[in-house]
Amino acid sequence: MKSNTYVRRQNFGTATSLILGLFFLFSVLLPLISVMTNLKNADIPAIFSHPQTVPAIFNSLKVSLTATAFSIIVAFIAAWCVNRTGVRLTALFDILLVVPMLIPSISHGTGLIILFGDNGILKRLLRLHGSIYGFWGIVFGSMMYAFPIAYLMISDILRYEDSTPYEAAQTLGIPKKNRFFAITLPYLKKPMISVIFAVFTAIITDYGVPLMVGGMYKTLPALMYEETIHRMNYAKGSVFGLILLLPAIVAFLFDLFSGKDKVGNSTVKPFSVSGTRIKKAVAYILLAVIVTCVLLPILSFIPVALSADYPLDNTFSLRQFSSVMGDKSGLEYLGHSVIVALLVAFIGTLCAFLCAYLTARSKSPASGALHLLAITSLAIPGIVLGLSYVLFFNSTFIYGTFAILVLVNIVHFFASPYLMVYNSLRKLPPELEAVGATLGISKARLLRDVIAPQVRGTLAEMFAYFFINSMMTISAVSFLTNYRTELFALMLPRFDASQTSLVPPAIVALIILFINLLMKGIIGLLKQKFRRAGSR
Repeated sequence: MKSNTYVRRQNFGTATSLILGLFFLFSVLLPLISVMTNLKNADIPAIFSHPQTVPAIFNSLKVSLTATAFSIIVAFIAAWCVNRTGVRLTALFDILLVVPMLIPSISHGTGLIILFGDNGILKRLLRLHGSIYGFWGIVFGSMMYAFPIAYLMISDILRYEDSTPYEAAQTLGIPKKNRFFAITLPYLKKPMISVIFAVFTAIITDYGVPLMVGGMYKTLPALMYEETIHRMNYAKGSVFGLILLLPAIVAFLFDLFSGKDKVGNSTVKPFSVSGTRIKKAVAYILLAVIVTCVLLPILSFIPVALSADYPLDNTFSLRQFSSVMGDKSGLEYLGHSVIVALLVAFIGTLCAFLCAYLTARSKSPASGALHLLAITSLAIPGIVLGLSYVLFFNSTFIYGTFAILVLVNIVHFFASPYLMVYNSLRKLPPELEAVGATLGISKARLLRDVIAPQVRGTLAEMFAYFFINSMMTISAVSFLTNYRTELFALMLPRFDASQTSLVPPAIVALIILFINLLMKGIIGLLKQKFRRAGSR
């Protein structure tokens, strides 16, 4: 009996690994190869000699470097205030500071236009001069888009830093300034490089913000969007896509081979922070300023969406909501997005859980290869992934259907949820499988009845991550929809640089934000329920 159970368990693992390996082959590797092979159709010398190409590359680098530096500085200040000063309401600050992650990047550009555009609210109120369009507009919009990424990563680094070296330094009478340079900076060195790469990659591959506030200042992603969406020049888009792929690959390889210290292990002694009144007061002031700057562009959507005819008539009215959502297409596209997001969340969570179980609970070479495939999507910008799907799947039966939208979103957002549950599963007792085999429990039953309940909080977070990102993504799906499968977030690029009216994009952004906040709230309640059940 035990022998039969062992065989079944081995067969289950082998079959699942094979299926997942084939999945990554056809959904990641082969589409990327199709982008590379499409280069034969491109006149590369002519592309690089075009007057827009080289300036767009340098513009992207300048914007990305500047916005990355500012994003990380501000994020570090916010994370330090929340985790090292003893302020209260840390959970609230954690929520408020990541709200920008719940709307598409293009919406941040909309918020800047509402506030600082030619007829912007703050521009008129404060009598400001100059234009938001161009380099600094893209930098500020990119900061709002990328800041939460940096904040979450830095907060995680600080939260799991071991306090033991600091206690030893205090006992020895080492001054705080010396502790910072001797302990803090060496600890931050490796993980902060990962933060820099992650933020830089997110900014340099984004076309949403440049599309709204770039004006005549072209970046490479915006140029790629124009060439592929407007001119259907996939050969030229492939060249631009491979250029954008380079920084992501560098970041991916660095994280893979850096051998950086792991955070969050069980031996870490957390900090017991009790700051002085002055320290807390300064922290509250800094956090208030940062939260205001982060949320103000998003809050600006509300008066615009609730006005009768912004900016001509600012009286309260729901007429604009009715005009956007009363249209059959608005409700239909919203329904499409919710259905796709739910399918992505269900299927993606299941696939990521199975994949993480096979890699986290096994030390075989096959599991190592599967782990590498699972995190590969970290190195693929959404706009490049979308183009690769056009080239690879355009003659298949799933092209132009909801199936390809579900598939591309699962692949695009797979790595982060996978790593969430991978780290959780590695912390479980290693003898669980051995005990299950001894008792004759099948691997499928072990997963369902023993393993999954142990990580259900993580599974809930994974579900939310897939859903939220699928609701607001634009880059990966822009190439893949048609009038039958149009998604709600894709209504936003229609309003890009024309700015004939800021009301529709404000309303669309608010609806997406509301749905994503609702999902976050539901998942938060579920996790509280799980914690209460676990404490009994």
